[in-house]
Amino acid sequence: MTVLVGTRKGLFLLKGDDARRDWQVEGPLLEGFAVYHAIRDPRDGALYAATNFFGGGTVHRSDDLGKTWFRCETLGLPEDGELSLNATWHVEPGANGELWLGGDPGVLFRSDDRGETWQVNEALLHHETRDRWAPGAGGMCLHSINVDPDGKGLVIGISAAGVFRSDDAGASWEPANKGTSADFLPDNQPEVGQCVHKVLVHPAQRDRLWQQNHCGVYRSEDRGTSWERLDGNGLPSDFGFALMLDPRDPDAAYVIPEESAMNRVASDGRLGVYRTRNGGASWELLTNGLPNPAWTGVLREASAWDGREPNGLYFGTQTGSVLVSPDAGESWHEAARWLPPVLSVETAEWP
Repeated sequence: MTVLVGTRKGLFLLKGDDARRDWQVEGPLLEGFAVYHAIRDPRDGALYAATNFFGGGTVHRSDDLGKTWFRCETLGLPEDGELSLNATWHVEPGANGELWLGGDPGVLFRSDDRGETWQVNEALLHHETRDRWAPGAGGMCLHSINVDPDGKGLVIGISAAGVFRSDDAGASWEPANKGTSADFLPDNQPEVGQCVHKVLVHPAQRDRLWQQNHCGVYRSEDRGTSWERLDGNGLPSDFGFALMLDPRDPDAAYVIPEESAMNRVASDGRLGVYRTRNGGASWELLTNGLPNPAWTGVLREASAWDGREPNGLYFGTQTGSVLVSPDAGESWHEAARWLPPVLSVETAEWP
């Protein structure tokens, strides 16, 4: 098992043993770049990284496990438009050989040549509701991309615009925010304008969606047509970023609450993961092995799972630690510390 850790100062690789308890840290790779997200494409083994620097955002690809990198030099938005690309946020392998890339200002790109060139998704770029989108504290970032196995269904999350879904491979998009709150707006539940922090489609049950929002934790049973709020039954806060799932259990989810939008540190000064195994009807606090007290935070891309048996869970903190649970949250240990602030965490099987 290898964990790809994107940080403010490059990409680190954490390589673990079969028990997922002993870890070696390699890196940094891509020095000088802030790595907002990195992933290994299971189709051909290539590494992709959404990388950012003072001059803007781009994408890097490595075909030799990080030894050398190709950098896309042509990524951008149409020069005759009013928008410019501020940052790249999330890169996701598709279902039919394509790649998807999310960026700021709420834009989606597609590549059919392994990241050599990218085409902006026109339907989202010119969406009829765009004039009601607004940047959050992290910009107007498209950070969540979920692709169905057939390649036609997509679910994305944009802060602060909301969840959108497509049933035609991105040719058209509809908002999917009914029941989610935007307490910072005069209309508490508008069609768009919600600040979704992370949205995930369950791998085994495609109509079930989980969402960590600026204003609550939610679950949908109908692919985002409606949402049920879940944070009034055991969570210390309705604010947070991290969200993890169990691919074998659609009723299980994990979140890491923070104090509030004004104080983005672990709730009650205690770094804790909260688990539900009943679809969000109740939550239990998991702290065994976590450092406490702790006044740190976990960002929206900085948590992941590996899908092994038992399910392994991973998250990184803004103070540079990576925490691992090889037993679905029952116990935790620190796999790395004193890294630069962690922006993203992904798992990958390594040759």
